Amino acid sequence: MNKKKIVLAVIVLVALIVSFIGGQTYSKYITEVKGQGVAEVATWNFKVNGETENLKQVINLKSTVNNETLVNNKIAPGTKGNFAIKLDATGTEVGIKYDITAKNQVNKPTNLKFTSNGKIYDNLEQLLGEAGGIINANDPNKVKQIQIAWEWKYETGENPSQIGQNDKIDTQNGITAENFTFEIYVTGTQIMPNA
Repeated sequence: MNKKKIVLAVIVLVALIVSFIGGQTYSKYITEVKGQGVAEVATWNFKVNGETENLKQVINLKSTVNNETLVNNKIAPGTKGNFAIKLDATGTEVGIKYDITAKNQVNKPTNLKFTSNGKIYDNLEQLLGEAGGIINANDPNKVKQIQIAWEWKYETGENPSQIGQNDKIDTQNGITAENFTFEIYVTGTQIMPNA
């Protein structure tokens, strides 16, 4: 029986040695490397005339003229002036599409005209409808300035008949004079990045 026990012990010992050696032969190397994912968020900065939200700005035309020529700082035939809308995307890291609209234009004198980039407009809705644009993310200068001039000519028309008719219109605008008001809205929207 002792021989059987010795033989059984030797077999168990050999099986253990073989399984240990065989287990090591079939093992594989596994290395886990831990890393971190980092995505920097592009900054957004869009200002209009120094404001950072959607701009709703009321422009006072009387503040853009020579006040010495008017009574009580009011506009009248023969007055003119200008104002600017300054768009500033300095510091933003994305492209911006900007839209400018005029709303609630009320009591505009008929013969008062607006000019921008050498083109004459009858009203601000037309002018500002063409004033929108894009500031690209990689533009070296991210400041745009839209210059708008206005003029209520003293006389309008190409002949005495037209001048007389327009003088009547100007006079009627003066008789029923109420404040000419309008609002300007500027909205900046991020442009979808190209793939």
